[in-house]
Amino acid sequence: MTLKKTLRAKMNEATEPNFQRHSDEASPMSSYKRSILCLAVLLLLAAAPAIEGSSSGKHNQASAGCSCHYNSGGITATNDFPTSYNAGQVYNINIGHTGGTQAFVGGFNVMVNKGTIQNAGSGVQIQGGNSATHTSSGQLAWTFDWLAPAGGSGTVSVNIAVLQANGNSQNSGDAWDTDSVTITEIVVQNTPPTASNAYVSIAQGASSVLQAYHDQELFANYDYSDADGDAESNTQVRWTKDGSVVSQRNDYANVPQSYTTVGEVWTMTITPSDGADFGTAVSSSNSVEIIDYDSDNDGYGDQSDAFPNDPNEHLDSDGDGVGDNGDAFPNDSTETVDTDMDGVGDNSDWAPNDPSESADSDGDGVGDNTDAFPQDASETVDTDSDDVGDNADAFPNDASESSDLDGDGVGDNADAFPNDASESADADSDGVGDNADEFPMDASESADSDNDGVGDNGDAFPNDANETLDTDMDGVGDNADVFPNDANETLDTDMDGTGDNADAFPNDANETLDSDMDGTGDNADAFPNDANETLDSDMDGTGDNADAFPDDATETIDSDMDGVGDNADALPNDATETLDDDDDGVGNNADVFPNDATESSDTDADGVGNNADAFPDDATETLDTDGDGVGDNAQLTAENLAAEEEAAQKQMFTIIAVVAVIIIGAVGAVLFMRSRGEDLTEEVVKDFTSLSVQPQITPVEQTYQQPVVAAEPVVLQQWTDEAGYTWRQMDDGSNYWWTGSEWKRS
Repeated sequence: MTLKKTLRAKMNEATEPNFQRHSDEASPMSSYKRSILCLAVLLLLAAAPAIEGSSSGKHNQASAGCSCHYNSGGITATNDFPTSYNAGQVYNINIGHTGGTQAFVGGFNVMVNKGTIQNAGSGVQIQGGNSATHTSSGQLAWTFDWLAPAGGSGTVSVNIAVLQANGNSQNSGDAWDTDSVTITEIVVQNTPPTASNAYVSIAQGASSVLQAYHDQELFANYDYSDADGDAESNTQVRWTKDGSVVSQRNDYANVPQSYTTVGEVWTMTITPSDGADFGTAVSSSNSVEIIDYDSDNDGYGDQSDAFPNDPNEHLDSDGDGVGDNGDAFPNDSTETVDTDMDGVGDNSDWAPNDPSESADSDGDGVGDNTDAFPQDASETVDTDSDDVGDNADAFPNDASESSDLDGDGVGDNADAFPNDASESADADSDGVGDNADEFPMDASESADSDNDGVGDNGDAFPNDANETLDTDMDGVGDNADVFPNDANETLDTDMDGTGDNADAFPNDANETLDSDMDGTGDNADAFPNDANETLDSDMDGTGDNADAFPDDATETIDSDMDGVGDNADALPNDATETLDDDDDGVGNNADVFPNDATESSDTDADGVGNNADAFPDDATETLDTDGDGVGDNAQLTAENLAAEEEAAQKQMFTIIAVVAVIIIGAVGAVLFMRSRGEDLTEEVVKDFTSLSVQPQITPVEQTYQQPVVAAEPVVLQQWTDEAGYTWRQMDDGSNYWWTGSEWKRS
């Protein structure tokens, strides 16, 4: 439109003097000249080319709007971006507008600072995953997908610009609008689980109890709840006995009877878990006392009740089978009754109904209390009060003597052994005659029953010639006792230096302890304090049960379960990958460039990685040397096309100029002929024409027939210098540089 106006102005300027010059001529002649001029102007206007605007879209301009167009307003940009997003979710986005003329010519640009624009719809092109624009001007609505960013990315900002054009190939009469959207991230918070109604029972699911018998099992009961609906995982169970945690039962829901003893008090605590968080610990509502059975209900357990079925008795101190309550002599196993209450039990009371007598030791019919010799049935009287009954007193009237029982001629009082004719002296006064005393000079010894050279009194084993001492008083002689100073031990079957009682493996000389009670001795147990482990085949410090690679000392864990250990697995949490040769964090399987650490993806499959590709979604472009958002290939094509259009336009202007000169010359010739007189003869006119007109027409025709359109030079090479300027070397030897809007010759 601008070109047409310029040409029209020039034509007016060129013809105006002629109109002035001939204004006084006759009206028919003026009308004729005007017709000729109008025809020339129309020809010029028809020859002027129309100017059309670009429709290929523009990236990264949404925040600035469609500033290349005048904005007449009247439209409102529309979009259906969400107000909040779930990480990694794909959203289908529609862009359009309301209002305006709804002429079917328009464009748009959308920019996002996070997430990825993908899956371009009809008429949509994407650049870098963060900018989308139109590919042509033939529509007013566009669609594409937006992939929300990963979790933790935070708020996303979106800028939108929408244009509605009136289709006049100019920047006037158009309307555009911008919009911005803020999208917040949806963060899902985990609610810890809760435990309630915790109590201890003696059967799973049964009611709580305060007491349990020593042979009953204890069970943990509780209710699990999770507001998020998460399943229970890794809940902690802790059992305490008399206030101390029993670690052997950690996380077990029961306590077997083998762990309990009468008199203990057990409680339980639950800390619920959903695998992500632990809830608040809850203690059982009851404590359970371990008790014994009381068959006779006398308040004493059967284990400690000597008479478990007799409510009147529970002790039998003397073990005579009669309870202490009914036993007149509770500490004397030989007596239970004292009929005459003389303090002597009926069993041993010679006169159980005579409180003055209780014994007739010698059975002579005279009670001991009145019998001078209660132990001698042949005597009851001692006349000389020498304690020898008159019947037996060889010297009844001699208080110093009464008998010579052994007939050795020595009165018994003077005879150290009055009943032994072979003995009369006892040098060591030990009660054994010197003749029979194995140790006559040792008052502490007289016999050596086992003939081991140690007197019976000093011999802990007087009838065992192999033993004399029992230092630890455990009933086993020191000679036979492997541990003579330890009353708790006597044997060491496997001869490992640890007594059988303390030896967890008494028949295995290689083992004595089993700290974790897993049945494998500490010496052979690679993990003596861990009941879940005994072997470490590859000696890597991790037990075979927990070691995913028990025979490989370099590996223990396979997090992604792909058969390759985490140490050797470059991506241990990705089951589809094990190698990352270029250490770029992308596994070889997914890495299009496994040996190039700078590249991993080639979205447009053009052989150039996305990082180095200025247009990763366009297989026809890889470089944008001048950073104008247009690929070098497309820019070169556009520049060549622009050069061709410019050359064609110059050629058109030349043609128009030639035509104008011809027309003006023809009009001038006609006017000149008219002005010189219409009364001239035909011969004069012909001569005038050949003399006056021909010289003017000939050069015009030569000018028109010989316009030379110079061929556009061809680009030999293009580069960008250190200052950021882009240069081109042409085949005609010239150099050009890009000013930002045009190529300028240097």
